Amino acid sequence: MKKTYLMSAAILGAAIQADIAVAQDDEEFELAQIDEITVYATRNPIPAFDYPGQVTVIGEDIIDDINPSTIADIFTAVPGASIGGGPRRTGQTPDIRGLSGEGVLVLFDGARQSFLSGHDGRFFIDPDLLRAVEVVRGPGSALYGSGALGGVVAMRTITASDLLEDGETAGFKVGSGYQSVNDEFRVSGTGVWRSNDNRFDVVGNLTFRLSEDIELGSGVTLPANDEVVSSLLKTSFRPNEEWELSASWIRFGGDSIDPNNPQGNNIGGPGNDNVFRNIDTNTFQGTVNYNPADSDLIDANLVAYLTKNEVEEAEVNTTRIVSREVETFGVSLDNRSRFDLGPAALTLTYGGEFYRDEQTGFDNTTPDGTRGGVPNATAKFYGAFVQGELAVDSPLGAPGVLTLLPGVRWDKFQTSASSGPNTDDEALSPKVGVSYKPIDALIIFGNWSEAYRAPSFNEIYADNVHFQIPNFSSPSFELVTNFFIPNPDLVPEESQTWEVGAGLDFENLFSNGDSFTIKGSYFKSDVTNLIDLEVNIPAGCFGAPFPPCGTGEAFGNFSRNVNVTNAELDGVEIEANYDSRFAYLRGNFSTIDGRDMDSGDFVGILTPDIYYIDGGVKFAGGDMRLGGRLSLASTFDKVNDPNDIRDSYAVGDIYAVWEPSSGGLKGIRVDLGVDNITDTDYQIVAAGVSEPGRNYKIAVSWRQGF
Repeated sequence: MKKTYLMSAAILGAAIQADIAVAQDDEEFELAQIDEITVYATRNPIPAFDYPGQVTVIGEDIIDDINPSTIADIFTAVPGASIGGGPRRTGQTPDIRGLSGEGVLVLFDGARQSFLSGHDGRFFIDPDLLRAVEVVRGPGSALYGSGALGGVVAMRTITASDLLEDGETAGFKVGSGYQSVNDEFRVSGTGVWRSNDNRFDVVGNLTFRLSEDIELGSGVTLPANDEVVSSLLKTSFRPNEEWELSASWIRFGGDSIDPNNPQGNNIGGPGNDNVFRNIDTNTFQGTVNYNPADSDLIDANLVAYLTKNEVEEAEVNTTRIVSREVETFGVSLDNRSRFDLGPAALTLTYGGEFYRDEQTGFDNTTPDGTRGGVPNATAKFYGAFVQGELAVDSPLGAPGVLTLLPGVRWDKFQTSASSGPNTDDEALSPKVGVSYKPIDALIIFGNWSEAYRAPSFNEIYADNVHFQIPNFSSPSFELVTNFFIPNPDLVPEESQTWEVGAGLDFENLFSNGDSFTIKGSYFKSDVTNLIDLEVNIPAGCFGAPFPPCGTGEAFGNFSRNVNVTNAELDGVEIEANYDSRFAYLRGNFSTIDGRDMDSGDFVGILTPDIYYIDGGVKFAGGDMRLGGRLSLASTFDKVNDPNDIRDSYAVGDIYAVWEPSSGGLKGIRVDLGVDNITDTDYQIVAAGVSEPGRNYKIAVSWRQGF
């Protein structure tokens, strides 16, 4: 740990010293300041710094420097958010502020990704397709309805303008990469074209990854054979300055051999057989934007999408085949109307949304083909929302700008299935945010919100076989079955959250054109009616005389989802960024606590206190960068079982980037790096779940425009 810390500290110290030293000799230099813009925090694009809450926008430049293999690699740069599920890409799921699963909304270019299962992952997209990842932390139901209880993960894919410079009408990008920790090989190609008048463009990408078993820091090899083919096709048409029409198709295909439950460090065996896992997902989307220049009342977006996600698992040693398919159709319409009120400016964002999730389960070993725990069911959601953004100059004679951001959304939702009664409910989700900027460089903010998460059809209608266990009270140890039973009486999870924070945003701090931003907050959430799986097994199955062991509900051998917990979650998040022509330094800190308000037990997806730093120096006019990353975590003892305590850790990475900006080699990029350089055995997800060990990485790409 000490060696890693000293190495990273030396790199970061050199970065700051280099910047200050050169600043004195470069008074004429001005670095272009580009604030990261959040699209999803308010549905009205604004600088992320100005949002009265916490949102992190990870741009394409940072994504490229991370050189990610999976989406999990990107999340190290986000405080208060992490990726659970373990090292395998097939099991990775997002966690935000102690909530996961249905409590986190995932969007691909605005299209909902509703595939959820007990053990499979949720990120059916390759990092090579991404231009930005937004993580809005905190309840988002006032704009997005159900599923945004903990926050929103919104991924934006590449566009033609990302690959073409001014004056270019066609181009391509080809690349390849390798990482040693799982012998992963990647090759990708992107083509782009646009018309001379910039009215029509098209971009396409194809990426292939092939990986083997993962070498963990513990020295254990984790079976994880993967073959992934992902693609993107996107086109836009602008008949005039007022209209833009676009369409896209995102596809992800994955084939792997790993356990039925691929999460953690699970190894295939009895009760968790190895399977041939086939993932086939497609997201089709069409968008229309109408924004007439002569009207401040109309800036409308119409989005329609169809997402089809299917995961099929064929057991390696038997003939059993199971599958889950979730199809989501959605359409949303929103508009922004802007009003000049003299000393104040008002933007109203309002609209409506409908989406339908339909799930089909299959098991070739059941008489009717149904799959236990995967009901054939449908959920429909109808929502309408309105949000105001009122910015007042010199409020009550005070200096600066006061901004109010109230909003509310109404939702109605219905679920139905052949295995149980129909259910329906509705919810109202209000929110209000306020920020005050006495000067441009300082923001003080707070927000309060209510949010909800509707019970999923998996939770309401779960039925059929859950698992089988031997009856130890019987001489023959015959198997008995635990069945899922439906619970149509489930009510939505709900939360009330308040948050306060502040931030600083400086330019020209040490040298002309440099920038420094820091923003932090404290939040507290009261979450009621959390849904959990209740598993009941008769004591007699373990040799006790009563109650007797047997199959099904008659013997008390069943599982069902119930509203069980009222929780209190609170924490602190801080992130900072410094950038200049000669050096950069970014980092974050997060801590979270979660308690059952009735029992005092720890609840939620909790993490240790985590410090993250990424910094480096720039050479040759910025064409070359040498950097290092350092993650420090405290001992994790927020557990109810002492066996779940996890040790503190320090993990360091180093990397180098060469990217000529002029000359004959312009367009070439070379990335070299070593992740976990000390081969540390550390655990993020759970005690006993080791992360990947030392990982040597290389990537080469070539981009050319014409």
